[in-house]
Amino acid sequence: MYILGISAYFHDSAACLLKDDYIAAAAQEERFTRKKNDESFPVNAIKYCLLEAGISLNKIDYIVFYEKPFLKFERLVETYLSFAPSGFISFMKAMPVWLKDKLFLKKNILKQLKSIDGSWDEKNANLLFTTHHQSHAASAFYPSPFNKAVILTVDGAGEWTTTSVSIGTGNKIEQVKEICFPHSIGLLYSAFTYYLGFKVNCDEYKVMGLAPYGKPVYVDLIFKYLVDLRGDGSFRLDMQYFNYCQGLTMTSPCFDKLFGSPARKPTEAINQFYMDLACSVQIASERIMLTLARGLFNEYHIDNLCMAGGVALNCVINSKILKQSGFKQLWVQPASGDAGGALGAAYAVYHQYLGNRRDEEEGTDKMQNALLGPSFDDHDVRECLVANNLRFKKVNRFDLHKGIANHLNEGKVVGYFRGRAEFGPRALGARSILADPRRADMQSVLNQKIKFRESFRPFAPAVLAEYVSTYFDPEIASPYMLLVNTVKPEFRIALADESRLSGFDLLKIKSSVIPAVTHVDHTARVQSVNQNSHPDFYSLIKAFYDLTGCPTLVNTSFNRMDEPIVNTPQEAINCFLQTNIDILVIEGYCIKKEDIRRNSRG
Repeated sequence: MYILGISAYFHDSAACLLKDDYIAAAAQEERFTRKKNDESFPVNAIKYCLLEAGISLNKIDYIVFYEKPFLKFERLVETYLSFAPSGFISFMKAMPVWLKDKLFLKKNILKQLKSIDGSWDEKNANLLFTTHHQSHAASAFYPSPFNKAVILTVDGAGEWTTTSVSIGTGNKIEQVKEICFPHSIGLLYSAFTYYLGFKVNCDEYKVMGLAPYGKPVYVDLIFKYLVDLRGDGSFRLDMQYFNYCQGLTMTSPCFDKLFGSPARKPTEAINQFYMDLACSVQIASERIMLTLARGLFNEYHIDNLCMAGGVALNCVINSKILKQSGFKQLWVQPASGDAGGALGAAYAVYHQYLGNRRDEEEGTDKMQNALLGPSFDDHDVRECLVANNLRFKKVNRFDLHKGIANHLNEGKVVGYFRGRAEFGPRALGARSILADPRRADMQSVLNQKIKFRESFRPFAPAVLAEYVSTYFDPEIASPYMLLVNTVKPEFRIALADESRLSGFDLLKIKSSVIPAVTHVDHTARVQSVNQNSHPDFYSLIKAFYDLTGCPTLVNTSFNRMDEPIVNTPQEAINCFLQTNIDILVIEGYCIKKEDIRRNSRG
């Protein structure tokens, strides 16, 4: 049985293909169109899924969309009516899109699918719709290693729901609680994202990265005026401080007055005030989520927690929940945003709608290390390299990894492209930029000369799984970079004047023996790399360890700022040529920047 899951028309559209309960393929549309967080119908992602499985649309048994448009339209209209006549301009901007595309979604989906495969018989199509948070819950529970779990989904908003709690048992999911729009942790965080001058639904992770440079001086203000948090974790927002219900901005003049300043312009310098705001909303969000999680554990007494929704990508929050909520085990969907809704919708049909049983043996998850995207064969790669007139060398895997380790040890930066692409926002060793974490200047080099992004942004370490406990506390398996660990004291470097530094001055100090992956608060967003589940990437890191005694590498996504992660060999080559990446590895082929410079001189 084949089930095609689709998410689209808000942000980060995607497609997923299930073959029974096996994920045959999954991809985000942005990877093909090169438009960051592309919201358009995922034509290219669907084509890829069909190609990967070797089938046509006529072989698909069920097609499912990840939310119910009429319910979302109902929320939109009721919200505008509640605030009328305020919000008329926003209403007039929203209506044409809804009346043209979103409201008559079934017709549009069938039309788009017909354009993909002209032989497809749409009259016999089984087209279904799940709710938004049902999709998130299914994506969190069904691929997880647990047979029973509490499921917590938290984002900006679905149709009405912004936070949902469900109980998953076997093949069943029962929603037991919800918090509805406009009260939303995701929208609270997005409001501060907007106020700090970043892009909403795109740059929330920048706020999380900025937070450790500040102090939580505004937390009390947030809970006094913006958020009414109850003991069980339920909450309400005071809407006079927000404008997202009826306006074209996230925050209102009352918000500006409360914090004594208008929103930061994107080109404006980030000063200590903005750092403190980032820290404050991060701490406030942690408190809300931790209070909620503790309440759920105390109420249901189930050891396992599954999470999805955009807020579940906040790895600092996730770690606080795992350490302090009472839950013994936590599994977070690696594609927790709307892209993962396509996966969840497909699983919801397979298990909830059709009643198919799950494998009841707990163990590994079904996400296959999130390596669910396109791959390219040797012929495709070689043809691309020749077409670009690049000098290259084909190397066997053992010698390739050994050679890469030598390049990294010399301080070179490597673009690594191997196997199937990752599904979700993280690069996990298939479309990655790699570097030596021991170099104090590497964070600056990567941010300024390769990623072309803000200097404060941290980088993540990919660590051999068996050495995570050597360098970090606590020892947690984190194959998807969705938790943070603290660098152990014995690997930190204490400085006499460190306490007198603040803000971005903290970037000037070498705070550990692996400074390129140690954030200013001595934390790191660790990717634990297991030999059995990710053998190629494990072998590469092991080669570096054998050479240097360091079992970790800097691992960041293979892209420049505001671009999607590279998807094809040509895109990898473009990024390589347009940045200061020293070495490009595509499958077994190695290309050196110095050879290109030598050829251009000669």
